[in-house]
Amino acid sequence: MKPSDVDVYAPPENSHVSPRALYVHVPFCRHRCGYCDFTLVADKDDLVPAYLKALENEVNRLDGEYEVDTIFIGGGTPTHLSTKQMERLAEILLSRFQLTAGGEFSVEANPDGLSDDIMKTLSGIGVNRISLGVQSFDPEVLKTLERQHTPVEAQAVIERSVDIFAQVSLDLIFGVPGQTFDSWIATLEAARQFPVRHISTYGLTFEKGTDFYRRLQQGRIQVAPDDLERDMYAAAMSQLARAGVPQYEISNFAAVGAECRHNTVYWQANEYFAFGPGAARYVNGVRSTNARNVSRWIHCWLNGKSALQEVEQLSDEEKRREAVFLGLRLVEGIDVSVFRDRFSSDVVEIANASAQQHLQTGLLEIADNHLRLTLDGRFLADTVMADFL
Repeated sequence: MKPSDVDVYAPPENSHVSPRALYVHVPFCRHRCGYCDFTLVADKDDLVPAYLKALENEVNRLDGEYEVDTIFIGGGTPTHLSTKQMERLAEILLSRFQLTAGGEFSVEANPDGLSDDIMKTLSGIGVNRISLGVQSFDPEVLKTLERQHTPVEAQAVIERSVDIFAQVSLDLIFGVPGQTFDSWIATLEAARQFPVRHISTYGLTFEKGTDFYRRLQQGRIQVAPDDLERDMYAAAMSQLARAGVPQYEISNFAAVGAECRHNTVYWQANEYFAFGPGAARYVNGVRSTNARNVSRWIHCWLNGKSALQEVEQLSDEEKRREAVFLGLRLVEGIDVSVFRDRFSSDVVEIANASAQQHLQTGLLEIADNHLRLTLDGRFLADTVMADFL
């Protein structure tokens, strides 16, 4: 489908089924880390005013106002904006979107440069959840990842954050070149010392086009051995569970009630609004993605033109398969009855031969009326889930 063939911003015909989640992408960073493949620009702060105007134009492509249960501002580094710019961003969003009472309002942040003024501004505009890109408490690992903060600085930011925000989440990375198992264990233990109720752990990936990928191709860095990565992932599962932060999704751990409500919208294959360069939305059964080139996106929206890169109208079969692919990311899996009521089909029959094979080999199971990955299956999640697409 061509971007010109459909209006991805058209409000749903029935307001009661309109998306209940909003994502906004802020592409600015102080520095691009070598492993990062996200849509961002570094050292381009002069573009912020134009970005905010373009964002306003894109948001105003919608008619009317919408009530949402979650707002998530990601990046990039949203907190790289000044306090006034952050207030302006909030003003743009809240002119069209109202967060329900008790709603979740998340912002991603890096420890470096996260001042008290920025945190107070975030709290003032209604942010109640902050996700901190700590990545490691090992200075050598931080150096390899090209992070701009030290473990001591990260600790200080975490301690201040828990006094301001109702929810604080930490992002951690394992499988970093040169990272030892003991280093990873020390990072997990350090994270457990803070009163945070949500932790995300990600195995490092080498995305094509990144500096890390080029260095890998040149033999300048090495991928962590598979068995070491598996041991690191297993350690996160066991240690965080003992700390009262059990796994609820392939990469995420949370105390009961502290799960990220916004990301759960994605995993449950529900619809959501999204704005900003590189942002992907799902509205009226149509998935669409904005141009990743920040300058192009800004130029288009300053001139009142959409900047779409991809548009896909999902068929009923594609919706079913995608719901399985995404739902299996959740540790609790997919409620068989709910799936049947929603899609008028049996979840196992979506990929019958492959599903039966994975059930027989113990990578999938049906328990408590849920189709889900087993513990062994979580280590091979990508392979298992791909069979449903």
